[in-house]
Amino acid sequence: MANHKSSIKRAKQSEVHRLHNKYYSKTTRNAVRELRSTTEKEKAAEMLPKVVGMLDKLAKTNVIHKNKASNLKSSLTLHVNAL
Repeated sequence: MANHKSSIKRAKQSEVHRLHNKYYSKTTRNAVRELRSTTEKEKAAEMLPKVVGMLDKLAKTNVIHKNKASNLKSSLTLHVNAL
C-alpha cells in the first residue's frame, strides 16, 4: 500500500482515470463496430463524423495512439465510400 499522502491520492486518481478511459474506449469501439456493420450509405455517412470525433478525442487524451486513430479513420472512410 502507498505510504505518502501524495501517492495515496495518485492511486485514487489513477483508478478514476482508468475507469473513465475504459468507458470511452469501449463506447468508441462499439461505435466503430456499429459503423462497420452498417450497409446503408446514408446512415453510415451520418455516423462517420461522430465516430471520427470520438477517435480524435481518444487520441488527443492519449487513450489510444494518434496513428491508431488515423488508421481507424482511414479504414472507416474507405468503408463508407465503398458503400
